[in-house]
Amino acid sequence: MFKKMAADALGLSDIGKVIHPNDFNQTDANDFIREAHGEKIYFLIKTKADEYCFTNLALIHIDGENAVTSKRTMRRYPYYKFPIDNVSLETAGRIDLDVEIIFNIGDEKVTIAIARREVEYAKQIYRALLHISEIIYDNQVIKGLAEKSLEHASRVLQHVHLTQNDLLSEYKKVDEYTFDRLREYDQAYRTKDFTDIFEQYIYLR
Repeated sequence: MFKKMAADALGLSDIGKVIHPNDFNQTDANDFIREAHGEKIYFLIKTKADEYCFTNLALIHIDGENAVTSKRTMRRYPYYKFPIDNVSLETAGRIDLDVEIIFNIGDEKVTIAIARREVEYAKQIYRALLHISEIIYDNQVIKGLAEKSLEHASRVLQHVHLTQNDLLSEYKKVDEYTFDRLREYDQAYRTKDFTDIFEQYIYLR
């Protein structure tokens, strides 16, 4: 018990181990996978207190207060609702026991320590998260341009001289068109499933 408490106090309990696919079913995060929606675990890091589970749809964080309590909180961060950005990989120095994956997901900053000997696996998830962040950024830029284009078209219509009845009719058409186009843009540029990215970068052995 005292050894465990000492490790927790020194931060050693926060160093994670990469869990391999054959052992996914032994983790707490596995109980929260939405298999009916095609969700699949691709990368899972486990410390004595926490689990960080990366699926094709979301980050699932099983949050333990520390290594000596059994209390856990499950938090789910779908990638389309909580954009990933500012991804970095901090490699180990000569005396460090770990490397760190650091990124933002929504408004949360996440720092995950991984055992130094598993640095090659850390590079895999780093590359995957970096690519996901780039896709999300590009999608946001395109959606922003599309919205500005529709706003411009709407302003132009306001200066067209029409009778009141025609004006009401045209506004209705523009309103319906704008709604439909924004919905199309949202569906086209709001990526929810990143299976192809994880398949490209993650190859646990």
